Amino acid sequence: MLPTQKLSRGRTRCRRAHQAKTPVQYADCPKCNQPRLPHAACTNCGYVRRGLSLKTEEEK
Repeated sequence: MLPTQKLSRGRTRCRRAHQAKTPVQYADCPKCNQPRLPHAACTNCGYVRRGLSLKTEEEK
C-alpha cells in the first residue's frame, strides 16, 4: 500500500532526530597517558592490559 499523503518535513525530521552521529570516545593509556580507543591496544606504547603489551616499531 502506498501512502495517501506526503509526510511533512517536521514529521520526517522528528523521526530522524535520534540518528545523529556521536563523536568517538577516547580513553587515556595508563602507561603513557596518550589517548587511545577503548578495548584496543595503544598506538604509542602497545599497552593492552596488565601483563600483555604488543610490540610496536620504534621510529628512527
